[in-house]
Amino acid sequence: MTSSTDNDGQGMIVNPKPTGDNQDWDGDDADRADRLRFEEEQAMIREQSEAHAAAKQAHADAKAAAEAGKKSGS
Repeated sequence: MTSSTDNDGQGMIVNPKPTGDNQDWDGDDADRADRLRFEEEQAMIREQSEAHAAAKQAHADAKAAAEAGKKSGS
């Protein structure tokens, strides 16, 4: 039986690779994937912004047309 003060290694973080082999190299595949993901996210944000601006303009145009129709109808 073990007591609660015994350290049995549970919950310890173990790095399976030696530190010399575990380096983050600039320009590796992960960096290229991060850059691509970032570019895709920026493009999506830009598209959403443009769509939002177009919808806002269409709403303003429809509102102006409706008000113009009311003025000419009365």
